[in-house]
Formats: sequence, C-alpha cells, structure tokens
Amino acid sequence: MAAAADLPEPAAPDGVADRAAVQAALAQGPVRFSGWNLAGAELGGLDLHGCAFVRCRGGQASFASADLTEASFEGCDLNNTRWRGARLSAARFAGCKLTGAQFQEVGALGLSFAASLLVNAYLRGLSFRRQQLEGLDFSGADLAGCDFREAVLVDCSLRDANLANARFEGADLRGADLGALKLADAGRFKGAAISKQQAAQLLAGLGLKVF
Repeated sequence: MAAAADLPEPAAPDGVADRAAVQAALAQGPVRFSGWNLAGAELGGLDLHGCAFVRCRGGQASFASADLTEASFEGCDLNNTRWRGARLSAARFAGCKLTGAQFQEVGALGLSFAASLLVNAYLRGLSFRRQQLEGLDFSGADLAGCDFREAVLVDCSLRDANLANARFEGADLRGADLGALKLADAGRFKGAAISKQQAAQLLAGLGLKVF
C-alpha cells in the first residue's frame, strides 16, 4: 500500500463534494483527499480502502458499509458521521473531531484513534486491547462492552461514558479523567491501575476524608 503522501491528490471541487465527485476521484484507485468538503455526503458502500483524508470537512456524512481498510483520517471534522457496517481494519484517525459519530457493527481489527474528540460517540464493543491511547476524549461516549485490557490511557477522558460490561484488567488508567467516581463505579475498573488521587476520589464517594 502506498504511503499517504505518495497517493495521487485530486483537486477538491468547489463547494460540497457529492458521491459522484468522490467516485470520479477514485477512478485510478486510492487517493489523498486534501481539504475536501464532504459534509453530508452519502458515501455508503464505496471502495475507499487505502485512501487518505487530510483536513477534510465531513460532518454528518455517511460511510456506512464502505471499505475503509487501511484508510487514514488526519485533522478532519467528522462530527455526527455514520459508519454502520464499514470495514475499518487498520484504519487510523488522528486529530479528528468525531463527536456523535456512530460506529455500529464495524470491522475494526487494528482500528486506532489518537488525539481525537469522541464525545457522545457510539463505540460499543470495540477493542482497544493493548493499545496506547493518547489524547482521546470519550466523554459521554457509549463504550459498553469495549475491551481496554492492558491498554494505557494518557490524557484521556472517560467522564460520564457508558462503561457497562467494559473490561479494564491490566489497564493503566492513571493518566485518564475518570470523572466523579462513586463506589458503584469501582467494579468497572477491576484489575486496572489507578492513581492515589483517583483512589481518594473513590473513598470520598463513601464519605471518607483522605489526608
């Protein structure tokens, strides 16, 4: 697979790009979409494997059932995007806005996120096992059933996230904002490493004062 910088870079059309413009750009295979406005575009089912998206605006776009294997997204606005059934194996998101994004039933082997906003995103059941997660804001996200075993979270937020049935055995959460912890939350982080400050928050939830 060609590196993102070596991919052909078709000129972005004036205004919002529609499905036809994206298909035309893909005529010769994977390309680098730089600065494209894809807001609201219906891109479901397209073969976008190996493509690079750089500083694109794609709020409310649909990538449902698209093939995005080994695709990369850098510095993109992808708020409220829809990804149901998309193939995202080895795809990478870095420096992206993904607030409210819906990742239902995606193929996610090797999927990675870095320095991105995932506030209120639907990520249920995804695996982050053994990943180094840096700069991710999962505030209010649906992380039910996610696998964080042996992951290391640095400068991440899990505040108000849905963590039902999520697994954290062996995870390092000392660099994460866990929000206002209560005793009922403690079981969710069973087997994880937390800081003294985070432990103090748990005890404070019991009405105990820590000195």
